[in-house]
Amino acid sequence: MGSGIWSTDVYDAADRYRRRTGRSAFSYSDSGARKVHPALDPRDALRESRDSAEHPQSTPIAVLFDVTGSMGHVPRVLQSKLPQLLGLLLRQGYAKDPQVMFGAIGDATCDRVPLQVGQFESDNRMDDDLGRIVLEGGGGGQMTESYELALYFMARHTATDSWDKRGRRGYLFIIGDELAYPAVKTAEVARLIGDDLREDIPVRQVVDEVTARWDTYYLLPAGSHYAGNRKVLDFWRGLLGQNAVELDDLDAVCETIALTVGLGEQAIDLDAGLRDLDRAGSTATRTVSKALARLGSGRRTVATLPSSPTLPSSPTLPSSPADGGVTRL
Repeated sequence: MGSGIWSTDVYDAADRYRRRTGRSAFSYSDSGARKVHPALDPRDALRESRDSAEHPQSTPIAVLFDVTGSMGHVPRVLQSKLPQLLGLLLRQGYAKDPQVMFGAIGDATCDRVPLQVGQFESDNRMDDDLGRIVLEGGGGGQMTESYELALYFMARHTATDSWDKRGRRGYLFIIGDELAYPAVKTAEVARLIGDDLREDIPVRQVVDEVTARWDTYYLLPAGSHYAGNRKVLDFWRGLLGQNAVELDDLDAVCETIALTVGLGEQAIDLDAGLRDLDRAGSTATRTVSKALARLGSGRRTVATLPSSPTLPSSPTLPSSPADGGVTRL
């Protein structure tokens, strides 16, 4: 739940060990697992990003990705570039005390493991969570996956001191290439998360609820089955405005996430961030430059602290995000 310190040396040592022994970074999935790992099971779960003496200003960052069909390679790319993401966030000071959570999205109508959610971590346990993800590669083949179920979990099964103490949203990045279903279904929530809902929740409502506490972005990478599809882009533009971002290079995902957070926290301006990428030898500078030039910057603080010590952890629903164009990279 956010303790410890990320170590690139520990990551590199684990990577060398896997290479030497022929083990996969996703050994749980590659060994044939077909059910959710207990550490990533969303049923009756609450994922928390909390302050501590070690991390007094926690910044929650959630990264949820589609693992169906052509998107199944995304977590492998993220795992290989994890040191670069954490290097930018930590060494360059883009965020105070970042705590990162990884999760995976499938199709609740047909997949064995349609939702997997790790814990917010500050150290190498986030790499462990990635390695526990089942890369099912299923999906229903109808341009729709259960993103709305993941959004529901983020809205109602997360708690952060960033919000409760400081009235500041966390960051949520969804990486996918398809539509969400029109509504969060009561039966799926009961089966997979354990909540007893009275009725289905329209996707518009759950998006409004999650964006009350999370700056939410949808990243559509090149190389996926529906990359460039106007129906997909228009759907997410209608929900998130300009925060629906089309990437022409999957390898730019980690850098895009890191600089988006850095700009949102007002730790850097765009030029400084791009120089950081160049100094790090990143090949993603052009892609990230186009994305963030269109997105703009500036942290949106959504509440002013009252005299009481904490804010309500279940805020009222806000109005819909402003309409905007889909960013093309």
